Amino acid sequence: MLPGNDTQISEFLLLGFSEEPELQPLIFVFFLSMYLITVFGNLLIILAVGSNSHLHTPMYFFLFNLSLVDICFTSTTVPKMLANILTQNKVITYQGCITQMYFFLLFAGLDVCLLTAMAFDRFVAICHPLHYMVIMNPWLCGLLVLVSWSICILNSLLQCSMALQLSFCTVLEIPHFFCELKQMVQLACSDTFLNNIVMYFGVVLLGGCPLPGILYSYSKIVSSICGISSARGKYKAFSTCASHLSVVSLFYCTGLGVYFSSAANRRAQSNAIASAMYTVVTPMVNPFIYSLKNKDIKEGLKRVFEVEAIKRPVTLGLKKCP
Repeated sequence: MLPGNDTQISEFLLLGFSEEPELQPLIFVFFLSMYLITVFGNLLIILAVGSNSHLHTPMYFFLFNLSLVDICFTSTTVPKMLANILTQNKVITYQGCITQMYFFLLFAGLDVCLLTAMAFDRFVAICHPLHYMVIMNPWLCGLLVLVSWSICILNSLLQCSMALQLSFCTVLEIPHFFCELKQMVQLACSDTFLNNIVMYFGVVLLGGCPLPGILYSYSKIVSSICGISSARGKYKAFSTCASHLSVVSLFYCTGLGVYFSSAANRRAQSNAIASAMYTVVTPMVNPFIYSLKNKDIKEGLKRVFEVEAIKRPVTLGLKKCP
């Protein structure tokens, strides 16, 4: 390929976490294990909520959607990375890169929107318990999810449309394990000022704007919990939102840290590790955080397995009479 701009590029190279051959099997096993745990754990939550009528409440409706989005979110990046390691081929096509970027932005935005909706749900449940079922009615819950999908789809379309306008030089190596928008923009030879404006506008819209709402909700929740007289009541109220708060903290600290990092390191190994935290680790730990101390989820899973055990046919061995 001759030096200069080339708008008709056909592929990129995903450098991943390390180029050392001896580390590739370890990275493969590590991420394959996390991916399988993520898919299996979130599928269990989907199965428990979907099959148990007692869990058809606003909180578990959002948790159901969050688990579904987390599976899709992780599946957008990890399988391609595992395939590249297995085949020892780091190539991703231009069309595949744009497609991966679109779905990554879509599901990342949905994660933020659903976490915000869950924070609002906990705020209403703890601060306005008598009006909870009136405020968090099925129509409002469905509307929140629908609006989240609409905003995230439009944002992904806008970001990818802007990326399609870029022209690239001969250096087409993305120092990441997936086609991340910021890294792709840094590779462009054309003017990226407008792309950066749109990119950070999307980050502020879907990442920065919901954060004050989440912080406000939890400030009111903490204030309401402090007003509860009994220690048991305080523990019960806090336990309903502690898991969600820990997920939000992990997601925001790593996700926003990547985009607002002042150091533009082209090797971007630190950014790749931080990205793995909110793209792989957070979806993996979500099922554990939301289910370990959640009696409703445990009961739902127990009923599912009990029903499956009853449905399973039992074969009795009969001996022939002499």
